[in-house]
Amino acid sequence: MRDGLPVPAWMNGKGGQPEGYCHRQMIDAIRYLVDNGVKWRAMPADFPVWDRVYAFWRRWRDAGLIAEFHDRLRAKVRESEGRAPEPTAAIIDSQSVKAAASVPAASRGFDSGKKINGRKRHVVVDTLGLLLAVHVTAGDVTDRDAACGMLEQLRARHRKIRLVWADGGYTGRLVDWAQETLRLTLEIVKRNDDARGFVVLPRRWVVERTLSWLMRSRRLARDYESRPDSSEAAVLWSMTMLMGRRLARHRS
Repeated sequence: MRDGLPVPAWMNGKGGQPEGYCHRQMIDAIRYLVDNGVKWRAMPADFPVWDRVYAFWRRWRDAGLIAEFHDRLRAKVRESEGRAPEPTAAIIDSQSVKAAASVPAASRGFDSGKKINGRKRHVVVDTLGLLLAVHVTAGDVTDRDAACGMLEQLRARHRKIRLVWADGGYTGRLVDWAQETLRLTLEIVKRNDDARGFVVLPRRWVVERTLSWLMRSRRLARDYESRPDSSEAAVLWSMTMLMGRRLARHRS
C-alpha cells in the first residue's frame, strides 16, 4: 500500500514547503473518519488537528491524488488475483442514499423509484467488484442520463473494455448510442417477470455486492458532503480501505 502513495512535490525537488505531518498519519485519520462516520471536528486527539486533516483531504480531492492512489491499489489487487491490471469488461449500476441537512438543495433531488430524497451514486466496477468509476448526482437524475458521461469517461480511461453489463434501467437508446459512438456493447441483464423476492442475477450481483461494501463505511450510510466531488472522494477512500486489507491478507 505504501508503494502506491503519490510522492509530494517537495520530495522530488520540485519546490514547496515540507509537510508538517507524514502521510501515514493523515491517511489513518481520513480512514477513521470514513469508516466510523464521525464529524471533522470530532477527530480524536491521537490524530493531527482536524483542520489539517481536512486540508489534506481537500488537496488530494482537488488534485486527483486520491483517484490516483485508488487506481494504483486496484491494479495491485487485480494482479494479486491473477488478473491483468486493466479490465476488459465492467458492470454499471446506481445507489440512492438519503442526504443530510448539510447537503444543499441544488445538488439533491427526489428519486421517485426508491422514494428517497437525496443523492445517487453511479458506479462502474470490474468483474471482481473493484471500482472503475464513480459519479455522484442529485437523486432525480436518471440512470441513463448519468451513464452517458460515465461510459465516455470509462472508455477514455480503460481502452480495453468492450462489454458492460447493466440492469433494465439502462435500456433504450443508450444501448445503440454506446455501440455506435463508443464501440461499447451494453448488455442488459433483466430480471425474470415470474421471479419473487430476492434473486441473484448473473453479473449484476457483482456491482450490488460492491454497493453493499460501501455501506459498511458509516460515512457513506448517508450523504453528508456539501459537494458531490467530496462524496465521490469518500467512496474512493472507502474502496482503498477494502483493497488495502485484501493486499495485506495476500502478503501474510
